[in-house]
Amino acid sequence: MTEAESALWSVLRSKQLNGCRFVRQYIIGDYIVDFANLYTKLIIEVDGGYHSEPRQAEDDEIRTQHLEAMGFRVIRFSNEEVLFDIDKTLETIELYI
Repeated sequence: MTEAESALWSVLRSKQLNGCRFVRQYIIGDYIVDFANLYTKLIIEVDGGYHSEPRQAEDDEIRTQHLEAMGFRVIRFSNEEVLFDIDKTLETIELYI
């Protein structure tokens, strides 16, 4: 896990978000997602800098479309959002829950 993923996981694994249980590095279809709550069908992805490159951004969009077609909601955060504004990141996740 990246530093940002570890920081977010430390909160998610302790069920601090409305008691929701998240799993990490979970296989859904052809993809391994960073974090997922299977009850709410919420997927959280934490993206490093390379995700802003055109090819990777396109691949991420296709991945999101496939996951959404399976009934999941996907939200994405940059490493910087997680590391430098974890409170806002958690507020956003709670809105989706």
